Amino acid sequence: MPEEVFIRNSWATGGHDTLGVDEMICNWWRPNYEPPQYPYIPPHVTKPKEHRRLFLVRLPERAMFAVPRNYKLVAAPLFELYDNSNGYGPVISTLPQNLSRFSYVYA
Repeated sequence: MPEEVFIRNSWATGGHDTLGVDEMICNWWRPNYEPPQYPYIPPHVTKPKEHRRLFLVRLPERAMFAVPRNYKLVAAPLFELYDNSNGYGPVISTLPQNLSRFSYVYA
């Protein structure tokens, strides 16, 4: 298990809470400068052009999300993301499968 990484978060909460980066959820690679990304490095690629990592981050009890005006923040349930790459893209639509590796304790 990797060491926990803490990020100071004074800009979003107004205080000095910490965000805990717990686990790496998945890796995605882009072999060239074209849109498709893959959850593996294709065998013919020696140096991928982009490596995207998704992490599980523990948020503080109170936090504020800052979203630019030209973006829209959507709270979508996991069952809506599952196998819906047309609506959310290939990376986001695999979050339910990748998050199923973890056990969550709600306190």
